[in-house]
Amino acid sequence: MTTELGRVLVSRGVVSEEQLRSAVETQEYEGGSLGKVIVDLGYAAEREIVQAVAETIGMPFADTRPGQVDPDAAALMPQDEATRLGALPVGFDRDGSLLVALADPGNDEAVERVKALTGVDVSPALAARGELQQAIAHLADAPGSAPADGGAGARPEREQGEARQRPPGGSRGLSLAERSDAAEASLATEAAPEGADSLLAYEQGSAIDLDEVLVQIIKRGASDLHLTAGVPPMLRLHGELEPMDEFDVLTPPELQKMIYAILTQKQREQFENELELDLSYQVPNVARFRVNVFQQRDSMGAVMRAIPHEIFSIEDLGLPRAVESLARRPRGFVLVTGPTGSGKSTTLASLIDMVNRERSSHIMTIEDPIEFLHTHNRSIVNQRELGGDTHSFSAALKHVLRQDPDVILVGELRDLETIQVALTAAETGHLVFGTLHTQDAPQTIDRMIDVFPPHQQEQIRVQLGGALQGVVCQQLLKTKDGHGRVPATEVMIATSAIKNLIREGKTHQMYSSIQAGKEHGMATMDTSLAQLVKTGKVTYDAALEKCNNAADFNRLCGRA
Repeated sequence: MTTELGRVLVSRGVVSEEQLRSAVETQEYEGGSLGKVIVDLGYAAEREIVQAVAETIGMPFADTRPGQVDPDAAALMPQDEATRLGALPVGFDRDGSLLVALADPGNDEAVERVKALTGVDVSPALAARGELQQAIAHLADAPGSAPADGGAGARPEREQGEARQRPPGGSRGLSLAERSDAAEASLATEAAPEGADSLLAYEQGSAIDLDEVLVQIIKRGASDLHLTAGVPPMLRLHGELEPMDEFDVLTPPELQKMIYAILTQKQREQFENELELDLSYQVPNVARFRVNVFQQRDSMGAVMRAIPHEIFSIEDLGLPRAVESLARRPRGFVLVTGPTGSGKSTTLASLIDMVNRERSSHIMTIEDPIEFLHTHNRSIVNQRELGGDTHSFSAALKHVLRQDPDVILVGELRDLETIQVALTAAETGHLVFGTLHTQDAPQTIDRMIDVFPPHQQEQIRVQLGGALQGVVCQQLLKTKDGHGRVPATEVMIATSAIKNLIREGKTHQMYSSIQAGKEHGMATMDTSLAQLVKTGKVTYDAALEKCNNAADFNRLCGRA
């Protein structure tokens, strides 16, 4: 659909080949529909995009601007029904059927309902959503308009000047995927006063505008949006899931339309093949989101995590100064770990931003997907995304050393090959940042080594002992007042004593070394939790739930 739509737009003179290439590149990077991207870039207006979409899918285009709607046809439709269905009779086709303007080419409900209300055959036509909404809003002002309780009138024998014959089957003959493709390039609009511009993302017939939902979660300070069938959209606020009661319960068809509206054709195909998909999505001037799409019980689902536009400093994040010092290391391996949702990506973004501001370096990031966007400062920053820019972490890392990097960020150390190449890069003079889903520093070291077969583990201990600079383990806890979250952080700096314990396989002794390493900026998770309790930032119960050793934690809190 994207290729076909682009061809039509160029052939109609709406955009140039160069503009189309620019729009496709932007779409591949940011996601969303090609039509929305073209309008956002200022290359075309909504009406031009919708006309091209209509040509692409073989539907007539309906002009619903003032003076273009046949009042006799419009009078057959009660305004409340037209508003609910997003449909309006605008004229009569050459075969005498009623021409009905739709904003969604797959809106079968509207077609059937109009047919039932009027008692005549219906031919759907595609309209610009903003123009259609304004035409419906003015329906009550039209002479002879239908009363709210409906009622069919006689069918005048006339033709709509701009209407074209609807091909056999029309949009109702399209498969669900084709309908999704048909709407992909169109634009959504919000209700707007007369004359106002209304060029927002054209959603695929869903009753819920996904961008509107995402704006709401940002306004409320939520971290995640959950979309699943059988419940309304759910947000995660300060760690707790809450329903967004102002929205209706989601159905599987609505979910598919909502989610497909933000995917490129390539991403749709990937999801249909793998039933899993990671991507990033942006609501302009609001926020970026990390998106995971999945299949569950014959329905799509998605989780979208908000990524702030602003990258905060280590101090602003409430992390120890020792974490900041790790970004100033000239080389070596720095690991940031913690459970899902613990703020690892935010911490890494802060560390990369610090390097970018303070050093003249080449920074390469490999992410799935790209979350925080970095602009060139003192450093140059190249960010690569799995799926679009490279096939895998290990594939990207194999070539990264030929790209003259100084600093490398590996979004996730998923497998043996990725860990091995990252470790080699850290050994050969590069500063490498990586993440793992581990709970504390000793467990992180064990996880790194246990990935390898037994006959390689001794060699890996030697390599890791030589390259490691530090491990930062973090968790997020709800604040005592319930209005936010704060990090609890375990910091292990790779001193000579720590390096020896790694080489000798004595990770069980690291806890004592971290406790004794305060002068180096080290602290255990339990020490950090106890400090949060003492300063009144979190409750004792919340911290106790997150601690590694209850006895040590109670002692540190003075409750032994």
